[in-house]
Amino acid sequence: MNIIFFLLIGAVSGWLAGLIWKGGGFGLIGNIIVGIVGGFFGGWLAGKLGIGGGGLAYLILISVGGAWLLLFIFSFFRRP
Repeated sequence: MNIIFFLLIGAVSGWLAGLIWKGGGFGLIGNIIVGIVGGFFGGWLAGKLGIGGGGLAYLILISVGGAWLLLFIFSFFRRP
């Protein structure tokens, strides 16, 4: 059950980050991957900055922030 919860948070986070960043995304699978990796990255970065919290809203917010940062980094390597 945890893996399904993890994938759902990743999908929602990747989708929201795609909407924030230029109104697009990478499709469902791409958004899940960006959201999951963004969740790891955002969680790591939040830990380093001493930002803590709990609950679903915190997890989604941190994942969206991490996914948005990844999309920002990917934009340098992607051609328009």
